[in-house]
Amino acid sequence: MAATPKASTLFFLFSLLLFPFSWMDGARGDPNYRDALAKSILFFQGQRSGRIPAGLQISWRSNSGLYDGELAHVDLTGGYYDAGDNVKFNFPMAFTTTMLSWGALEHGARMGTQLANTRAAIRWATDYLLKCATATPGKVYVGVGDPNVDHRCWERPEDMDTVRTVYSVSAANPGSDVAGETAAALAAASMVFRKVDRKYSNLLLATAKKVLQFAVQYKGSYSDSLGSAVCPFYCSYSGYKDELVWGAAWLLRATNDVQYFNLLKSLGGDDVTDIFSWDNKYAGAHVLLSRRALLNKDKNFDSYKQEAEAFMCRILPNSPYSSTHYTQGGLMFKLPESNLQYVTSITFLLATYSKYMSAAKHSFNCGSLLVTPASLKNLAKKQVDYILGENPLKMSYMVGYGPHFPRRIHHRGSSLPSKASHPQTIGCDGGFQPFFYSYNPNPNLLIGAVVGGPNQSDGFSDDRSDYSHSEPATYINAALVGPLAFFSGKS
Repeated sequence: MAATPKASTLFFLFSLLLFPFSWMDGARGDPNYRDALAKSILFFQGQRSGRIPAGLQISWRSNSGLYDGELAHVDLTGGYYDAGDNVKFNFPMAFTTTMLSWGALEHGARMGTQLANTRAAIRWATDYLLKCATATPGKVYVGVGDPNVDHRCWERPEDMDTVRTVYSVSAANPGSDVAGETAAALAAASMVFRKVDRKYSNLLLATAKKVLQFAVQYKGSYSDSLGSAVCPFYCSYSGYKDELVWGAAWLLRATNDVQYFNLLKSLGGDDVTDIFSWDNKYAGAHVLLSRRALLNKDKNFDSYKQEAEAFMCRILPNSPYSSTHYTQGGLMFKLPESNLQYVTSITFLLATYSKYMSAAKHSFNCGSLLVTPASLKNLAKKQVDYILGENPLKMSYMVGYGPHFPRRIHHRGSSLPSKASHPQTIGCDGGFQPFFYSYNPNPNLLIGAVVGGPNQSDGFSDDRSDYSHSEPATYINAALVGPLAFFSGKS
């Protein structure tokens, strides 16, 4: 339920006093992509677990999860909380890391001063993922915190008193999906740091190779191994083959080693899809691999180019092969829960493939429809602009961007008073009343957070309890960073 007009007006006026006007730029006419880019990266500060350095812009967060891993006698501090909860799920966290890294690799030249901030966001994840991959021989740790217990609480991460159960996969309890994604993340990040920290880059790449080998050698889904610890939260619904393809594709790009090309050939991967997400990686792998066909003219990769273009034909609204619904306002609509996660991920592929096509002076056909680089770029821009406020509600779905954005996001730290303003502990049940069920705007702005987004009728209730529309997530933001950088630079 929305606040009264008077309450909303007062909060808006108060927020103008609290924040410089630059925080409120955008969402009027031509979007300010650079402003949105800076905020989309800043969001990750608010998701950090572990010991928080002094001087961060998201100043209402402080230390949390300092004993993570203790139950398994290992150090698993750090990393990110995936969304509005206090659990560290490595499957979506690794995908987040891969997408941030891909964004930096493809569009880093357009990031300007934000490239260093993007590297910092990536490193906060990779430092943690390295611990998970190397702490115990024969195991890969894949999460911290019992989600079934955590999701019954509404408390700040700084006050967590729920059990910090540690989850892992091994030869006996395989997890090719989460291991394959972890390998992809480490391999992609190794290229981000190659020119700025060679030693760290080498460590990331060496670890990525070992983790992918583990994923291939001990095949199985982590959903089967871990059950209710990851399902229904982040089940591997698409199976694990797509993560093996994805991991091999990233290690091929990072090493140019023929063994990863041979692995790709043995896996196949010509699966029909019209989605790209933390769960289903086929389309992303096809676009990544098509780079060699388009930019290097390597015929061995033509099949991936064909798969990537078949995917685009299923996305383009005027394609005879389109299987993608669009709202009246022009937003791609895939699934009712957290739809913007699919929008940002697919938009990343549209922008990146457009870039490849431009460099290769390439076009293709969907039936009688001629598809040019501009076709994909224009659709990507439409999606980004919608998210930033060019939509029927004139609402930005990024917190802190534009004058009209979500105020009651489904996020524990944002919705509860900070430790500085409320030093008393808020226990498991303590946050529901008077905070979760309050109609008041969240006391802490999680600047840059992109929420699940509007419904298929372009409607949005800004209701904290409506998590499928009002909850932000790391993987929504991570996929948007690349397109925002793409549109921030010169055409």
